[in-house]
Amino acid sequence: MLESTVWLFGMCLMLGSIVGVMAGLLGIGGGLLVVPALLWLLPKANVSSDIVMQIALATSLASIVLTSGSSAFNHFKLGNVDFYLIKGLVPGVVLGGISGSFIAELIPSEYLPKIFSVIVLMLAVQMFISIKVKSTRQMPGLLGCSISGGIIGTVSSLAGIGGGSLTVPYLSMHGVEMRKAIGSASLCGTMIAISGMIGFVFHGLSVEHLPEFSVGYVYLPALIGIVSTSMLTTRVGAFLAFKLPTRTLKKVFALFLVLVGSKMFFG
Repeated sequence: MLESTVWLFGMCLMLGSIVGVMAGLLGIGGGLLVVPALLWLLPKANVSSDIVMQIALATSLASIVLTSGSSAFNHFKLGNVDFYLIKGLVPGVVLGGISGSFIAELIPSEYLPKIFSVIVLMLAVQMFISIKVKSTRQMPGLLGCSISGGIIGTVSSLAGIGGGSLTVPYLSMHGVEMRKAIGSASLCGTMIAISGMIGFVFHGLSVEHLPEFSVGYVYLPALIGIVSTSMLTTRVGAFLAFKLPTRTLKKVFALFLVLVGSKMFFG
């Protein structure tokens, strides 16, 4: 048991280094990488298949709290966080994050990847279009932003992600400059992850036969391994996002969405 836990910790150290760069570069919390990776790693560390999906989602959200928070801080120092945009989205994403953790207890987990993958692929198409067509659509009012934030928060919590893969295209679609969209999405992702993580911890407290070193559904060896390296490498991604031109960032983000969406749909 101890050997498998140490092995998992080492694998999560490597995973975290990749997640940090992606978080800083694309404004994502890394859940699109963490959840599939944990679904493969956790059973090898003797985690029961009955609860592996919940543990993967909860641990992913917990890691995003720190990874996205670190990414947001680095983007804030570079002037890429727009608090006016965040003010409209935060109430919705927080409520959505909490709602998603409750809904996850009701919906069969095998349906979630299919639903989310379709959304991701649609967003990828929109992002490719926006590379050539400049959006003139204005951001909606407070109510519209709150509703949009609620949808983003709910879907993100259900999928164990910070919401950058939804928030960045949404902001870009409304004419927000790509660097501002990535930096602002990092902070929104932190809010989503906090609310979603609290919900999963709450539900996990009443579950028996959780693996040792768990807090609710959050598995600490995996969490510590991921954040130990991801918090260090977010600054590398943020620096790349600051240097790369907007068109290049959009291409990278769109290709990333296509790869992840296709993998989730067919896998």
